[in-house]
Amino acid sequence: CRSALDLVPFGIKPLLRRAAAYEALERYQLAYVDYKTALQVDCSIQAAHDGVNRMTKALLEKDGVNWRQKLPPIPTVPVSAQTRWSVPSAGAPEANTPPATAPRGEPDQTAAGTERARTLKEEGNELVKKGNHKKAVEKYSESLKLNQECATYTNRALCYLNLKQYKEAVQDCTEALRLDPTNVKALYRRAQALKELKDYKSSIADIKSLLKIEPKNTAALRLLQELNRA
Repeated sequence: CRSALDLVPFGIKPLLRRAAAYEALERYQLAYVDYKTALQVDCSIQAAHDGVNRMTKALLEKDGVNWRQKLPPIPTVPVSAQTRWSVPSAGAPEANTPPATAPRGEPDQTAAGTERARTLKEEGNELVKKGNHKKAVEKYSESLKLNQECATYTNRALCYLNLKQYKEAVQDCTEALRLDPTNVKALYRRAQALKELKDYKSSIADIKSLLKIEPKNTAALRLLQELNRA
């Protein structure tokens, strides 16, 4: 990733991949800096937003409230780099293409790709409101191909719950929790799905994890009572 960034400074893919590598090595300060730098290049990248949120939580636990003071400097991305990577609209991607030395094949990280993913998610949300969960699943699935966003996984999990596809609901909640380990909706919906699969022990574990985050969550407390009676 460093070699790629030497060739193309502020390239989005190497920034995100290096951040993920730093995160895996538990070098959270360096991961935070790379995620924040990626957001300077393109503020619409959900993966970078999710990464910043995860690193903020990890650094807060590790270094306390003064964690920001221990961060290495975050580089300032020049305007030229920001405009180089931006795509003005989905209909005219060639209007501002990256130079020949830039990494190719980034449909899921361009502004156009992210915007399309957001549109598909919103279409899915509208279908959920109408009770058309099967069609909503299709929209969310298309959206996730472009951008793996935590909320899209939890929304699709809700549809799977309504369609009684409990194993698929568990899988989506697990993916959401991989992106955001403290996501309350993912914990609750996975607990619901596990309950239906009669895996009461795992379901109770998810609810207890949720209650550590939100001790007064009434829906979770009610579900825990049901599980204790099961």
